[in-house]
Amino acid sequence: MNLISREFIRNLAPQLDLLNTLGGGIAQAQLQVDKREQGVLVRVSAPSVSPENIHVVLNNNRLTVMAEYRHQPEDKLAAPLFTRVLDLPANLDLTRIDAVHEEGELRIRIPYQNPADQPREITIKQR
Repeated sequence: MNLISREFIRNLAPQLDLLNTLGGGIAQAQLQVDKREQGVLVRVSAPSVSPENIHVVLNNNRLTVMAEYRHQPEDKLAAPLFTRVLDLPANLDLTRIDAVHEEGELRIRIPYQNPADQPREITIKQR
């Protein structure tokens, strides 16, 4: 006999996290930054947060990932769940950022700028 259904637990998890946050606790999503050959991959794991409640904001070289909780989607009042801020290096192409949410994880891909556009030091040869 199963007293508590999986759906009940799935619906209860965000409320518990919200109560923890409102009660003075801290709720932070797991964030991982991977440097790849083509650029940087930022992975934010927040399985109990729906993609509609996650926001990604780029301001200059600062990337902010935040989430909010609303009891109903049409509610005007929202409680913050988490905020993560990353200062991005200058060698990234901020015009080509791509974000995808899949299976409880947000993936933000930021490619490197064209290496030919980057300043570089020229080696002086002696003869």
